[in-house]
Amino acid sequence: MGLAYVIGTYDTKGAELTYVADLVRGAGGDVVTVDVSTTRSGPAADVSAETVAGHHPDGEAAVFTGDRGSAVAAMSVALERFLSSRDDVAGVLGLGGSGGTALITPAMRALPVGIGKVMVSTVASGDVAPYVGAADVAMLYSVTDVAGLNRISRKVLGNAAHALAGMVTHEIPDAADLPAVGLTMFGVTTPCVTAVTKALGELVDPLVFHATGTGGRAMEKLVDDGLVSSVLDITTTEICDLIAGGVMAAGEDRLDAIARRRVPYVGSCGALDMVNFGGRATVPARYADRLLYVHNPQVTLMRTSLDECVAIGRFLARKLNACEGPVWFLLPVGGVSALDAPGQPFWDPDADEALFATLESEVRQTEHRRVVRVPHHLNDSEFAAALVAAWQEVQK
Repeated sequence: MGLAYVIGTYDTKGAELTYVADLVRGAGGDVVTVDVSTTRSGPAADVSAETVAGHHPDGEAAVFTGDRGSAVAAMSVALERFLSSRDDVAGVLGLGGSGGTALITPAMRALPVGIGKVMVSTVASGDVAPYVGAADVAMLYSVTDVAGLNRISRKVLGNAAHALAGMVTHEIPDAADLPAVGLTMFGVTTPCVTAVTKALGELVDPLVFHATGTGGRAMEKLVDDGLVSSVLDITTTEICDLIAGGVMAAGEDRLDAIARRRVPYVGSCGALDMVNFGGRATVPARYADRLLYVHNPQVTLMRTSLDECVAIGRFLARKLNACEGPVWFLLPVGGVSALDAPGQPFWDPDADEALFATLESEVRQTEHRRVVRVPHHLNDSEFAAALVAAWQEVQK
């Protein structure tokens, strides 16, 4: 059993942190308290603020600047490096307001998925995406400010403490010892992913990610963490949103983890025919004359144009060219989603051809980096079979 790290600014929240640490110990957890105050606070915790600050690349002086903004940012860097240097972290609990939350959560995100992460925060009832990212951080709204113990805060902080104690004292049995394969899926590519997963059968532990921006980032975090051994990136649609300003972009670093880790990779053009927006009224005015499809009251899809398809192809080519591991990218000539097929609203062979031709011309093909046309629709059983065959090839 590893250790439970209780983290916060002991110069302002010492009573609350001590209360939480005592509860975790009382529930059977072994605790290390960590001070991330941006003033030199002395031995208020098991690990002093000075010790944490010493992990900053530029040393303590970079943290204890006297300027709160720069000090918080620098202590965040130091904390991430401190926690990453430990091999005994079973769980982390942080307390804070907006500053403390911004300071502590980057270190949580840097830890592998599966290590317990609980952040009690005054900002947890709002948009927590910047704090959680693609990691398994549990955000708990503090209800009252984290500014002393009272009848409300004792309950909320107590629940957080007991949650972390459960995480660090109860081991989760490992799954079957099968290689984990990451797959990306959208509703309009579900038949393909379902067929591929079925064909792989009991050979793998399939991890399917919904390609909503966060899904792609989560898959690549697991790749970076060494928890995914190969990838079937069937649905690369998040790149459309990056290029055209949609709401489900994965970010400029999409596919970078594949390059860093050199994992076997098979990709395709799933849903590269669409950009995602919210309700119809949220579509930017500059797109008023574009082909739009109301998927449901909360989601409006826009067909990617020929020029956008060229830009998407160039982005993918640049990323694939950076991969030194085995990569195959399959082009479904019959259409890239359920909406991109003869008789369907997004059927546009010219736009698809612009995408395919750009990939073929700009990817530097080698024995281990290949772009292959397949004369079927993405959701055809024959295309699923081609993906599985390619996956088997990149394993060799």
